[in-house]
Amino acid sequence: MSLTTKTDRRLKTEPEAVARSLYASRVRVYPKTVHGRMRQIKWVVLIVCLVIYYVLPWLRWHRGPNQPGQAVLLDISTERFYFFNLELWPQDIWLLAGLLIMAAVTLFLVTSLVGRVWCGYSCPQTVWTDLFMWIEKEIEGDRNERMQRDAAPLTADKLWKKLLKHGIWLTIAFWTGGAWIMYFTDAPSVSVDFWTANASTQVYVFTGLFTLTTYVLAGWAREQVCTYMCPWPRFQSAMLDDQSFIVTYQGWRGEPRARGKRAPGGPQPGACVDCGVCVAVCPTGVDIRDGIQLECINCGLCMDACDHVMDRTGQAKGLITWDTLARQFAKKAAKIEPIRLLRPRSVIYISALSVFVLALTVALMTRSTLGLSVQRDRAPLFMLLGDGSLRNGYTVKIANKTQVDAAFDLSVGGLPGAMLVVAEGDPKPAPVLRVPGGADQVATLRLLVTARPPGLNDGSLPVDFVLRDTASGAQTIYHSTFMGPAGHAGGAR
Repeated sequence: MSLTTKTDRRLKTEPEAVARSLYASRVRVYPKTVHGRMRQIKWVVLIVCLVIYYVLPWLRWHRGPNQPGQAVLLDISTERFYFFNLELWPQDIWLLAGLLIMAAVTLFLVTSLVGRVWCGYSCPQTVWTDLFMWIEKEIEGDRNERMQRDAAPLTADKLWKKLLKHGIWLTIAFWTGGAWIMYFTDAPSVSVDFWTANASTQVYVFTGLFTLTTYVLAGWAREQVCTYMCPWPRFQSAMLDDQSFIVTYQGWRGEPRARGKRAPGGPQPGACVDCGVCVAVCPTGVDIRDGIQLECINCGLCMDACDHVMDRTGQAKGLITWDTLARQFAKKAAKIEPIRLLRPRSVIYISALSVFVLALTVALMTRSTLGLSVQRDRAPLFMLLGDGSLRNGYTVKIANKTQVDAAFDLSVGGLPGAMLVVAEGDPKPAPVLRVPGGADQVATLRLLVTARPPGLNDGSLPVDFVLRDTASGAQTIYHSTFMGPAGHAGGAR
């Protein structure tokens, strides 16, 4: 399904423009206020999204002593991600990757079924742009007033309204940037530190950065983000087909266009009165009557506008409606086309999504509360002792992912007679070491392993480090190697 842009269509109608310039200047969009069902839905989604964004960092969640009390927190200093009762460590980053893949597949599925509803209703760019445009309308008036004021010379009235508008935009952008910082550090603490000038430099820098980006993208760039900066419109056509529900102009009913009311009797033109209100209310400035376009975000505001016109002209609503191209072609030929939600494309997405949901659920339920990482020393690779035995050094990290202190037994498998000792610790070697592990902490120790391997044909021997929780019996294994001189037979005395 091919998508075109306003620039493409302009150059097709003005081929001589190609020879003059390959750059098409921006035509500023002045969306007209519209009321209706789609607009009400957009307001509800906007309010819900903003409430979640601004309030979520302030929600408290009790996790026990010495634990952060914020419900949702990506704590950079401790390398933890807290989401209510779930705590993810750096070793669990693959779970976050799986969650992002699952979100992407969900977006593919939704797009294949109902088009770009994400872009039209819940995308952050759409939410904040809608909020900024509402403020602009409340201060400067509706479409015609704004256009006339921008075209007029600078006056006191124009100046104070512009300053007020941009001041409110900057205030909202500032609170947006500040709220984003609160997802990475405790919200009450960082708020007090910020206003008492005790916050870190990074807090002020990133607050300013997100303030600037929110102000520029939602206040100035607007539809340019959706058309040129966002990659999603470029490949959304791969998810759409003729069975996808999208905002559609019923050309078979609306053409030929003619202005004025439709009088009963006599030849009747199409239902479209060519008033252009569908274009005037569009936040990206497209004409839905031209068909599917890259800039269209499926917000449905043109539906509300057109329904008002149909009421005034005494015609049936729905000239612009949610429908599939297949059903539109069928209606034009006076046929009936059923709604096909389940089709190969959607079945593939649903199947993939189900697999990801099941896999992530099982992974979360069965993930280990222990973490073990072993890094063998590179210099020296090994030491040959006077009695013919070999010694290797390792750096061992033990993660206790529970909220209680624990004790662990550490041993080495695959290396008969191996003796372990903590460097700069108890000098007495033992086949099994008892290692304490603080609650929700990572213990790091330098370990020396001494053994007489039966043979090192290629200079190395695979070994397993085994860590077992003495209380629960849970254990984890880390695969490593034990090094020595090639051909060494330490077992022969």
